Formats: sequence, structure tokens, C-alpha cells
Amino acid sequence: MKKRYLAPFVLSALFFAACGGGDKKAEQETTKTTQENNAVDTSMVSPGANKPASKGEQLMAQSDCKTCHKEEIKVIGPALKDIAGKYPNTPENVDKLADKVIKGGSGNWGEVAMLPHPNVSKEDAKEMVQYILSIGK
Repeated sequence: MKKRYLAPFVLSALFFAACGGGDKKAEQETTKTTQENNAVDTSMVSPGANKPASKGEQLMAQSDCKTCHKEEIKVIGPALKDIAGKYPNTPENVDKLADKVIKGGSGNWGEVAMLPHPNVSKEDAKEMVQYILSIGK
């Protein structure tokens, strides 16, 4: 009987360890540093591409997004290409998805909730969403 509950408990613990918490002090320092350094290094190049990375791609590389999302495959959250395939790149969708990045929530891709990211500015969230929606092109 006890083994029956062990697997869900272990999976839940791994999920929360991968996507949860984090050091609040480090998170605040990262946010402060990001806000102080508004200049974007356009010399960063996307892997396998000959073009500079977009601001949204750079912001995602500096965030915890890739803990739960990969470009081609579903991990904890949906694959970025699946998000791009579901939502047309419209101002309304960019705004709605940017709010989802900031506030978190569940229901659109199953019962696993996306954690909120209240320290991400609306402008940065929109940049990240525009990058995600460009993947489907």
C-alpha cells in the first residue's frame, strides 16, 4: 500500500525541485542587475544560425524557462514550437501570453501549473512571447 503512494510523491518532489522556489535573494539580484544593464549584447548568436539572437531569445536564455520548456519536445510544459503552432502571432495573443508568463496558471496545456514570474516586466515578457511565436515560422 505504501509503494502505491511513493511514485506520485517522488514525481511531485522532482517537479517542485525542478520548477519551484529558487533563492529569492539571487532572483532579486538577477532582476536588479538585468534592470540596471538595459543594453542588449547583439553579438550573441543563436546555435546553428548565422543571425544575432533576438532580445526575447536572450531573455529566455537568462531565465528559468528552459527548465520546463524545450523548443522541440514537451518536458514539463509544452514545447515552444507547439505554443507557436497554437497561437497566431497577434498583439492580443502576445499580450495574453505575456500576462500568463507573469501570473502563471494552468488549464491551457493540462493540469500542471506554470509558475508565476512576477519579477519579469511586461515588456520583457512580450519580447519572450514574440520570440516563442516566431519559432513556428
